Amino acid sequence: MGELKLQMNMDEYLPLRDVVFNTLRQGILTGELKPGERLMEIHLADRLGVSRTPIREAIRMLELEGLVTMIPRRGAEVARISRQDIRDVLEVRLVLDSLATKLACERITEDQKEELRSAAAGFESATGSGDVTLIAQADVRFHDVILAASHNRRLIQMVNNLAERIYRYRLEYIKDSANYQRLIEEHSKIMDCVINGDEGSACIAAEIHIVNQEKVMLNM
Repeated sequence: MGELKLQMNMDEYLPLRDVVFNTLRQGILTGELKPGERLMEIHLADRLGVSRTPIREAIRMLELEGLVTMIPRRGAEVARISRQDIRDVLEVRLVLDSLATKLACERITEDQKEELRSAAAGFESATGSGDVTLIAQADVRFHDVILAASHNRRLIQMVNNLAERIYRYRLEYIKDSANYQRLIEEHSKIMDCVINGDEGSACIAAEIHIVNQEKVMLNM
């Protein structure tokens, strides 16, 4: 296990196990803790400056979320995701993203249209920074504006849950600068359709966006 760079953000209102859980969860989602990496209680306790008890409790919570797998005679390790897992997630995302985009065409406010334009410009600007984390955050912001414009809380929860499952793999996808121009163009197409209320074209653009991600991620 490499050096754990994430710092715990202590919160007086949260039990220590939850603080540890959030720290480890963030490490897994960002890829700092890699698929198949062992989570050794003693090592983690030493790194984070806590006892083994909150580490053990946090690992159990991560197992329930599907982010950690318990292996016989080996212990806990960061869950691996198969090609089929990625395909399954993206198949569902295709349908949900298409729905979110359709609803956004109907329900987006004028303020959200401005947010969407700003987010699209922000993503394009971020691609020139070379900072993968910044680019990933800008990409998430763009899609978050469309999700918020759907004004459907349950849909937002479902999409965000699925997005987290493959976030660490999308980071690898984002690292490849060969994808940037296509992503910028796809965002622009989705944005124009949503702002103009063109539901049919918006849904098609959103689906193409997911299909292209699937092709690249499965070939990685």
